[in-house]
Formats: sequence, structure tokens, C-alpha cells
Amino acid sequence: MVTESLLLRPWTIVIAVVLLAVAVVLGYATRRGPRTPSDVRWVANSSYLTELPSFRARMVQYRAGLAALVLVALTGGVAAGVLLARPVDRSTENSELATRDIVLCLDVSGSMIGYDVEIVDRFLQLVDSFDGERIALAIWNQTTRTVFPLTDDYTLVKEELTAARDALDFDVDSLDNGSYDPGKLDRLLKFITGTEGGSDTSTSLIGDGLVSCGLLFDEADTERSRSIILAGDNELIGTPIFTLTEAADFVTERQIGLVGIYSGASTATSSQEKKEFREVVTTHDGLYFEANDPAAVDAIIDRIQSQQAVDLDATPEVVITDRPAAALAVLACAFAVLLLVAWRLKE
Repeated sequence: MVTESLLLRPWTIVIAVVLLAVAVVLGYATRRGPRTPSDVRWVANSSYLTELPSFRARMVQYRAGLAALVLVALTGGVAAGVLLARPVDRSTENSELATRDIVLCLDVSGSMIGYDVEIVDRFLQLVDSFDGERIALAIWNQTTRTVFPLTDDYTLVKEELTAARDALDFDVDSLDNGSYDPGKLDRLLKFITGTEGGSDTSTSLIGDGLVSCGLLFDEADTERSRSIILAGDNELIGTPIFTLTEAADFVTERQIGLVGIYSGASTATSSQEKKEFREVVTTHDGLYFEANDPAAVDAIIDRIQSQQAVDLDATPEVVITDRPAAALAVLACAFAVLLLVAWRLKE
């Protein structure tokens, strides 16, 4: 959304300035000239009064008051001209933004806990670049839990992502030596509740997690741009319902774009797991990144926006919002000061 501040009728300011100038000229031209002797009431022995310091001080104050009166009147006149010119904010809103749905799909298995904080930080960076898109967050391990459904309430989104980052900021290795913080462990366990299926022989069921994320999109009959940002290490243990390839087929058939973010420890099998993850994502016309790739955020945003531009051809909408507050405040202050100065001069 592009916003600019402008005046819809700027020529009214010129008219206001001209009228003020004419008023000043007329006032000067029609001022009373020097008084004649017949107009003056003479008082004997009073010539010394004009030399008194108090008289001179009052005359200085009087002239300063007159100057202030003129200045305030001019300021108020210009402010009135600005109001007549109608100050507004004009923004161009693209309705395409409201047709983008993005599901953040995060692996919270034990092998990923130490890396999820960095990925959630990436998610937060993405949110800062969005404007109108609906976003959801789902976390998965053996099963999937929806942290929040598709929403464009970015205050809620940022609060939930920040809470997720804080909960996932836990040193799993501290469990082995007993040095963990019980409070942090409770916060982590509470956050990942609902992702454990009760099996001790399976974890990180990435295919099932991806399919679950694909089912979070609503409004199936509406033409929308849909994307999943899948983050995990592909360290599959156990037998899932869907393999990663089958899950990618599932979301691709539903015209859901796929972005893969790989992260995880270097192990004896991680090279093969990373290769499979990358191949599945890229062969399904998706984007693949590693979590520490500094170009990931910009590339993901460009991909989502370019996909939307192809899918939907929406006409930008121009929104005009009146912003008279500043000029109105100046006019009100000028009027108040004008009354005060005029009252003081009358005294």
C-alpha cells in the first residue's frame, strides 16, 4: 500500500493568501491619518507624559500586541485556506493482498527445538513485510496442532510468534545433565502439547505434517493464492501416513505453493535428508532455502507476490482519507490567541 499526503484543492490557499493581502492593504489604506488640531482635546502641562518610562513601555506593548494581532490573523487565515484546500491521505490499496493465504508449517520434534528459534525469527521478518495477507501457524511432530488459524490480525500473529520463539528457546541438551530451567521446560511442553501422538517409535512425520498444513486453507471455492512455508529437518523416524513426496503431491494438486526451509544438526544421515527435502520441494515447483540463508526472506516475499500477480488481476483501489486535524488545530489556536490579544489591547 502506497500512501501520500496532499491537498485536493491547493488553489484555495492561493485565494486565501490573496484575500489576506488585500485585507492588509485595504486596512493600511483606510487607516486614520494624522489628527487635526480641532480633533484633539488639549490638556495643559501634559507633554512630559510621553517621556515617562511607564508610558513608553505601554506603547511598546501596544505596538507588539498589534503586530501579534496581525500575525495571528494571517496564520488563522492560512490555516482556514488549508482547510478549504482539503488535506487528505491518498492510498492505493491492491485487493490482491486480501487474497493471499500463507500457512507457516513448523517441525517441533526434539531434533528441531534447538533450531526453531531462528526459523520463527524468519517468520517474524516475513510478517513485517506483509500487508493484508492471512497467515496461520501450525506445529507438528507425530501429529499437528494449529497455533492460530488464518488471520490478518497482525498484532495477534506477532504476539503468537513471539510467544512461540520464547517457548522454543530451550536447550534440549540440558535435559541430559539436569541443568535445565523447569520453568522453560514447562513453557516448551505446554507449547508443543498436541503434537505428540503417544508413540515412542515415531517422530518428525514430515509428510503428515505437510498434509495437515495443506488442510488449513478455507474458502476452497474462492480464487486465492495459497502458500505453505514448511520448516523442518526431514529426520523422519517411524512410518507416516504420507511420505514427503506424497504430501507434496497433495498440496500441489490443490494449487498450493510450497516453500521449504531446511534446518538441523549435521548427522550421519542429514546429508541425504537435506537432499531429499530439497529435491521434493524443487521438483514440485517450490523454493528451497536453508534457515541461515540471508536471501531467504526477500526471495520468499518475491515468490508469493509474483505468484499472486499471475493468479489474480485485481484493479488497485484508491482510498481518500480526510486529515483536517492539524490545520483545524492551528485555526482554533489562532482564534483563541486572537481573542486573548484583542482583549489585552482593549485593556
